[in-house]
Amino acid sequence: MKRRLVNGCLVLAALFLAAPGFAQSRAKAENVPEIPFESVPNFLKMPPDVYLGESMGVATNSKGHVFVYHRRDDTRLFEFDPTGTFVKEWGQGIYGFEFAHKVRVDKEDNVWVVDEGTNMVIKFNPEGRVVMVLGRRPEAIEGAVETPQGDPPPAERYLFARPTDVGWDPQGNIFVPDGYINHRVVKYDKNGRFIRQVGSHLRGTEPYQFNTPHSLAVDGQGNVYVADRGNARIQVFDNNLVLRAIYDNVGNPWEVCVSPGPHQYLFSSNSNPDANPAASWETSGEIYKMELDGRIVGKFGRAGKAVGQFQTVHGIDCRNPDEIIVSEISAWRVQKIRLRQTTTTSSR
Repeated sequence: MKRRLVNGCLVLAALFLAAPGFAQSRAKAENVPEIPFESVPNFLKMPPDVYLGESMGVATNSKGHVFVYHRRDDTRLFEFDPTGTFVKEWGQGIYGFEFAHKVRVDKEDNVWVVDEGTNMVIKFNPEGRVVMVLGRRPEAIEGAVETPQGDPPPAERYLFARPTDVGWDPQGNIFVPDGYINHRVVKYDKNGRFIRQVGSHLRGTEPYQFNTPHSLAVDGQGNVYVADRGNARIQVFDNNLVLRAIYDNVGNPWEVCVSPGPHQYLFSSNSNPDANPAASWETSGEIYKMELDGRIVGKFGRAGKAVGQFQTVHGIDCRNPDEIIVSEISAWRVQKIRLRQTTTTSSR
């Protein structure tokens, strides 16, 4: 971010840069079955004269309420009921809202937002009160933090540099991918105390290294699935952040989600980039449904702006693996997608 004068007024302007060297990759997986699906028309019902901006994250709570974290002239968090009717806005004007990136809801219905503009992860209780903050926004007197042009300084335990997501294991330990400037995943206990990390402040291509860890999900055994977007792979770690597997056949994972229940699935979006280059439409846009061991069940969707197509999927809620909800950047929308049953599982 930087300071500038507009009509004599001091303004803090965002200066966010994409990860250098990022190129969208065609998925390596072949002969993947198509999963038939439908998009629920007009799912979200907005109040008059209220509109969604870039829809960065979407999540549901145990009651089926939908939370959308989005950004337009400012960053906003909206709640909708299960029918898609607008309920209320959360955190209006809060200090930690600047440049939305992700919203998640934990098993106790606490709502967590990840804001890459303030370098903060904020936990709201179900009543909407802030009960935990991880990271720290620079004080105004110190000026805003710019994205470095060279190598960033070494990462610190309790400070982030454009974090991207948050997840939890069954014990409540917290995992944060950190993200665009740092290239690491940090584990904290349920009270926010640092435990360990994997990766560092430097990007890399080797196992245990990251190039923009862009999303994260945790399964019922505490295994951690990291969308290593710039390296076109998902790295899978155990609960102590020891590497167990790498899935490198589903393109560039912008978003991952693990469904709950006795049979969990992993969803990964090879999203059409928000820069929207013409060549990307033929190599991206699909979402993969996978077993946790990396076997692909099938895929659905393609790049496009029509209903049932996907324009930069940035958030997936898969609480119901047969009825997922996706948020999109470039199309400024949220779609509810109903998948039809399939029993075919391809090889890796």
